[in-house]
Amino acid sequence: MSKSIRVDEDTHAALAALKGDDESFDDLLSRLLRERRETIEAGAGLWAETDAAELARAARKEMKEDVGAR
Repeated sequence: MSKSIRVDEDTHAALAALKGDDESFDDLLSRLLRERRETIEAGAGLWAETDAAELARAARKEMKEDVGAR
């Protein structure tokens, strides 16, 4: 089953610029979603066995406190 998606002209132009000559818009959107999933999967676990997550939590907490203090 086919679906239509409305996009404004700027979005259509941006997508058309990303689309390969032999690629349909459906192919393009599928490729972009696949690439995004692969990027997310590649990043999964990068902070494992480091203190980066705790440092990020502490920085976020500090920023929230600074905003609340004003």
